[in-house]
Amino acid sequence: MKLDVIKLDAGKSGSIELADEIFGLEPRADILHRVVRWQRAKAQAGTHSTLGRSDVSYSTKKIYRQKGTGGARHGSRKAPIFRKGGVYKGPTPRSHAHDLPKKFRALGLKHALSSKAATGNLIVLENADMAGSKTKDLAKAAKELGWKRVLVIDGAEVNENFAKAARNIEGIDVLPSMGANVYDILLRDTLVITKAGIEALEARLK
Repeated sequence: MKLDVIKLDAGKSGSIELADEIFGLEPRADILHRVVRWQRAKAQAGTHSTLGRSDVSYSTKKIYRQKGTGGARHGSRKAPIFRKGGVYKGPTPRSHAHDLPKKFRALGLKHALSSKAATGNLIVLENADMAGSKTKDLAKAAKELGWKRVLVIDGAEVNENFAKAARNIEGIDVLPSMGANVYDILLRDTLVITKAGIEALEARLK
């Protein structure tokens, strides 16, 4: 697969050959769905908690005598049927993470990259280098390029000036190549990868 390479000033900078085994696959929704579910489950805090019968604060004294009241027999006001009683089988803090094979996660990333390439929403950038870190300069360039909701993936390290300039622009997110993941790629309308990012991704996924 061949794609044109552009510069930040919207000028052309030749073309690049992309590996078909990474960018030319037929995207499968079931693979993407499984990887996104794995990512979101791993990110879930799992701090949900309720007070059970043994956790609520109340006297342990029997609330009334066993017989003669004409009502049901109870021994504790902490029982779940009472107001302010403990919660029966409520949620407790736990991890929601589950395992997903490393090869399957890599396959999911390939399908995410291929989905952007297939829909024409993949842009290859010469580099993300900027002389200064002015937000208005990058905002102007993004407007000229038609970027609205984009994810920019750079090489091993993101250019410091570019990262600072993008920090205050809504709709532009920047990641190094090792941070590239299925959820963030699918979340944005456009995927922008620098040439260094392409090389790093191909080395990582081949």
